[in-house]
Amino acid sequence: MVDLPSTPADGNVKIVWTPAMADTLAPTATILNGATTIDLSCYLTGDGFTPGLDEATVSDPRLCETETFEQPGRASRSLSLTYINNSNTALANEAYETLIPGTAGYIVRREGKAFDAVFAADDEVEVWPVKAGKRSKLPPEANSVLRVTQKMFVTGRVVDGTVVA
Repeated sequence: MVDLPSTPADGNVKIVWTPAMADTLAPTATILNGATTIDLSCYLTGDGFTPGLDEATVSDPRLCETETFEQPGRASRSLSLTYINNSNTALANEAYETLIPGTAGYIVRREGKAFDAVFAADDEVEVWPVKAGKRSKLPPEANSVLRVTQKMFVTGRVVDGTVVA
């Protein structure tokens, strides 16, 4: 068997917030690297980007069959973020300051390149149109940092596997 290389997740995922995007099918490097885009990568905890997908089942029973078949039904995406909480300190927290409940924008995720590499043409990305939900400060734990979790309401079609223009 051929040894297949793998890409470590640590340090090779970039997640940003941008308030506006003209075309989710072809996000531009100019927008994704622009001044209004906030890099959330280092604010998110290791398990802080939590996407979900639920796909309904359409029952397909046939009069002539003794089995019931199935077809894929509607899908529903979900996303929650967990990030550090520096409230009441002199430290800035762009994630907390940007993800104000009710704020609409786009979460963009890129995997497989160093998180600090700028977006470039042909980078494969996911684009999540979202509206920030309410924040929930997580209970403090020993040997941990203060954290916030926040649901992102998916407001449009998630574009999975598009490339940066």
